[in-house]
Amino acid sequence: MADVKSATDSAMTVAASALRAQQARMRVIAENLANADSTSRTAGGDPYRRQVPVFEPVTTPGGEGVKMARVMPDQTAFRTEYAPGHPGADAQGYVKLPNVDPLVEAMDMRAAQRAYEANLNVIETARSMDSRTLDLLKK
Repeated sequence: MADVKSATDSAMTVAASALRAQQARMRVIAENLANADSTSRTAGGDPYRRQVPVFEPVTTPGGEGVKMARVMPDQTAFRTEYAPGHPGADAQGYVKLPNVDPLVEAMDMRAAQRAYEANLNVIETARSMDSRTLDLLKK
């Protein structure tokens, strides 16, 4: 019984770490989407720069889990648009736009949601196994 319990606890602990990591990833993606159309308030200044989550393994009581270690700026070049009347335009009349591609962010969000759902399924399966084990022991 103890081995089954520790195995399901381990699975739930590892899956819970992944849930937290995917939740943090979705927050970063939402921030990127929220700033996809922002521009600099100063002439020739830089707009919002897309952020990218960086994950690393972490040892949990149940085994190897994952966590979001940090968020790094995406060094992809900014897009530019000719808009000489814009307050953020440089001397040539170009405005820098964020390096955020809403389609890429939508795909990343969907991948994060699927990973989150998969880890929820792991937790649900582990709970179900615990319940079935208790039912067997009652008989």
